[in-house]
Amino acid sequence: MSSRRDYYEVLGVSRSADATELKSAYRRLAREYHPDRNPENPHASERFKEASEAYAVLSDPEKRDRYDRLGHAGVGGAAGGAGAGFGFDPSIFADFSDLFGDLFGFAGGRERPTAGSDLVYRMEITMKDAAFGVEAPVVVSRLERCEPCKGSGAEPGSRPTTCPVCRGRGRQRISQGFLMITRACPNCGGDGKVIEKPCRECRGDGRRRGSRKLEIRIPPGVENGSRLRLAGEGDAGPTGGPPGDLYVVLTVMPQEPFEREGDDLVLRLDLPFPTLVLGGEVSVPTLEGEPATITIEAGTPAGSEIRLRGRGVGRLGRGGRGDLVVRAGVAVPEKPTKKEKELLRAYAEEIGAPVGGKTVLDKAKKIFS
Repeated sequence: MSSRRDYYEVLGVSRSADATELKSAYRRLAREYHPDRNPENPHASERFKEASEAYAVLSDPEKRDRYDRLGHAGVGGAAGGAGAGFGFDPSIFADFSDLFGDLFGFAGGRERPTAGSDLVYRMEITMKDAAFGVEAPVVVSRLERCEPCKGSGAEPGSRPTTCPVCRGRGRQRISQGFLMITRACPNCGGDGKVIEKPCRECRGDGRRRGSRKLEIRIPPGVENGSRLRLAGEGDAGPTGGPPGDLYVVLTVMPQEPFEREGDDLVLRLDLPFPTLVLGGEVSVPTLEGEPATITIEAGTPAGSEIRLRGRGVGRLGRGGRGDLVVRAGVAVPEKPTKKEKELLRAYAEEIGAPVGGKTVLDKAKKIFS
């Protein structure tokens, strides 16, 4: 790949790009084309060098000025070439320690200890528990620190020794062209120490399978699928590494006759027709278990809502509760008695309501004639 491409084109920025835009563009290309991330791509190394060369010039105000006026000739042609006007400046990587931390798993001196895995615990709760909150005990199976070796992985009475390859630094420097790459030491895995006598209980891992009883506090207002994070309650990390987290995934079981709509509870209540017409008081169930009395106003149409304020679901993170919404419907008797039929026919005749096959057909003929 030719290094004679326009440097602005290489980084994918405009000629008016400021220092922040240049740095952002270079970081993106460095992540994408770093050779260690693209071992199978023969062009990645060249693209990485090309981007580094472009950034080395454009990030230096003096070199950028010469390049803008004279092009590649103003900066000696290709970076690092024999007899070139300037060489590659490795100091451009000084601001990218986080980039190489992402690539190689370390930041600073020694490789960070490997953290334990996160765990997922699936838990079923009732709608009442979701509405009001609850504290529930759970037993979680997880990898815990090996007590005989105190998590070191070394047999009691012995201790890990300094890695002879990296001399305790946990990393090695490897020359790759004009770059000096730092990576985790393959002998100690970046820990800086080696275990010559592994613990017989954990076989050098520093962890053993165990279980722990936890009290899970479920706040009011959680929904089906909500996740609760318990920091540090996951698997312990190997050889003393920090633990992962525990995520509790909730399944809220349905509870008849209630349905949930956000922070409200909905109760569908079919009432006798006379109650809707004449009004009355009706007892309805609540999630607390104690019935509540509501007043049905005379002339209440089917589909009307009666709200009991503050009798719904707790508002997650906000305090207070939603409402209990009673949606009124009409209760239709499936098998009316002879007396009920007589009364209904009399009422239908009184208001001129169509009842029976002939009357319905006659009504239909009048409608469509």
